[in-house]
Amino acid sequence: MNPVIGLDVSKGESKVQAFIDKGKPYRKSFKVSHTIEGLDLLVDFLEVVMNETGKKPPIVLEATGHYHSSIVQY
Repeated sequence: MNPVIGLDVSKGESKVQAFIDKGKPYRKSFKVSHTIEGLDLLVDFLEVVMNETGKKPPIVLEATGHYHSSIVQY
């Protein structure tokens, strides 16, 4: 398996989609807010994917000027 997490970043929230391998989505996409609580949920989800696949998934996101800054810093 080659897991990867994709984030579609926008103002205040991001849409999250994980893939456990090329062309194989893992669960449904969901949104997280750019708050401590929302980013905690994102980290929890990353740990679930890592436990499921045995690998630390890279995270792919777009540079959106400044909207992505809180995610990267967290």
